[in-house]
Amino acid sequence: MDARGWAGHTEAEVAARLETLPLVDGIAETVAWCRDHGLRPILTTLAWTPVGRLLAGRFGFAAYCGPVPEALGGRYTGRVAEHLDEFGKRDFALSQGFAPQRCAAIGDSRSDLPLFAAVGMSIGFNAAPDARAVATHVVDGPDLRAVVPLLAAQFSSV
Repeated sequence: MDARGWAGHTEAEVAARLETLPLVDGIAETVAWCRDHGLRPILTTLAWTPVGRLLAGRFGFAAYCGPVPEALGGRYTGRVAEHLDEFGKRDFALSQGFAPQRCAAIGDSRSDLPLFAAVGMSIGFNAAPDARAVATHVVDGPDLRAVVPLLAAQFSSV
């Protein structure tokens, strides 16, 4: 959905619609595993910040970013207040205070390529061909918990 599709809708209406987003299984458990093992899960997305805020709140991501739709008086205008691209995703993730070689990125698309190139481990999860081609690991399936063994092997000394 682009910014124009949100025009005229209230922030509360959009938040209610987002509650029904279809999501892959295992997000909560994977984020909890990361936190339990001293890792800081960050969500970088090209989805609008209300999506990031919902997912961060629901699943416990430590931080999130995304492009910001403009809202005035509690209603979306159909314009973009702040743009974010694939380099912004990378820059946000790398601004979290970790050495890049001690980071893992999990992604599925072209917008993950700059971050994949900057971190020590990249996992293409149900990824498009361009992301699969550069990821250090590829995992397919209906449940995000399938990435946990890779994270455990990489960060066992954390």
